[in-house]
Amino acid sequence: MVNLAAGKCAPCRGGEPTLTDEEILELHSQTPEWNIVERDGAPLLQRVFKFKNFADAVTFTNKVAAIAEAEDHHPRLVTEWGRVTVQWWTHVIKGLHRNDFIMAAKTDELFQK
Repeated sequence: MVNLAAGKCAPCRGGEPTLTDEEILELHSQTPEWNIVERDGAPLLQRVFKFKNFADAVTFTNKVAAIAEAEDHHPRLVTEWGRVTVQWWTHVIKGLHRNDFIMAAKTDELFQK
């Protein structure tokens, strides 16, 4: 099994296929805390992270933003008191790409630190 969190995002400029159901199942097994949900007809990865207070939620949001910038792959982040909802999907292909699972795994690592 490949360590997704150690992976790097590959540039995705469109024209690439979304992951197959089989590929999604395989990669999702490595990020089991994430839910696959639909938004505007496209599947995406979503996880809600819980915190003691707003300050901790903002700190986590900033850490996710930093890795998103470093990998040039950006999520939807919703920061609230005591929780952060993170959604990963590849906008340009309107679906899931390997990059999304890499970033979900990296996000999980940030939360564990």
